[in-house]
Amino acid sequence: MVWGRNAFPLRRLGVLGALALPLLLAAGAATAKDGGTFTYREMGMAVLQGLDKVTARISTLTVPLERTERFGTLEVSVWACRKRPPEEPPESAVFLTIVERRRDAPPVRLFQGWMFASSPAMSALEHPVYDIWALDCIDAPVQ
Repeated sequence: MVWGRNAFPLRRLGVLGALALPLLLAAGAATAKDGGTFTYREMGMAVLQGLDKVTARISTLTVPLERTERFGTLEVSVWACRKRPPEEPPESAVFLTIVERRRDAPPVRLFQGWMFASSPAMSALEHPVYDIWALDCIDAPVQ
């Protein structure tokens, strides 16, 4: 797959900034008031919201880990979903890949990385027709 012209490139944050995002999440770099570090729990499903800018429709996508959900011409795959416990400040982080698949063109990877529910503009999908952002992480239903 090829990075699209409007894909989220490393140059937006710089190489150090792009490398720091997963490190901040994994290491729990944000410090709590009592001097401890924040912890994240692995969850089974990501709750995302998508906006079709042409029709002004907002859709909620619930995507299980390692699954792909379609939204218009986009395929959204979720690889990790982490959430802070209730006793800590709220935050959900989703690692996902977004690929655009059109009939007249080869697939184009538009986004791959972490999206944070509390800071949707920090790492957002840039697309002329669609917006997708993370809302929450939830447990997968028991089957």
